[in-house]
Amino acid sequence: MLDYFLVLMVSFLSATILPLGSEGLLLYYANDALLSVFFLWFWASLGNTLGGVTNWWLGRYLVRYEHKKWFPVSAKARQKAERFFNRYGVWSLLFTWLPVVGDGIALVSGVLRTPLRYFLPLVLAGKAARYALILWGQHLFLTI
Repeated sequence: MLDYFLVLMVSFLSATILPLGSEGLLLYYANDALLSVFFLWFWASLGNTLGGVTNWWLGRYLVRYEHKKWFPVSAKARQKAERFFNRYGVWSLLFTWLPVVGDGIALVSGVLRTPLRYFLPLVLAGKAARYALILWGQHLFLTI
């Protein structure tokens, strides 16, 4: 059970300002025959989505502190994500799994007050699909 919690926490933290990657831990635990690949995928997807919600919340409520050093996204990165978001709309939320840019997209969607009813399903779909592809790729690689 601790293994699943660790996957949840690392996936959450990697979707926030911390420079972590959850893929390695997920693949490590996916090799453990005692653990369910489905539950690893579920907890990684949930944790990463909740990390995205954290970025959305930061954008929605804390953007007024953008000039502070501790703010998680630079003004330049936020502006780049805002241009991307304005160009592609809410569908760009499917790409919040991308390194660096994805955090900015989630942050900008908070700044632009994207409703959670759009944010959550699109972010979850993108992040869950990414983890599914990672696990599927490992399965294919190991069966060769």
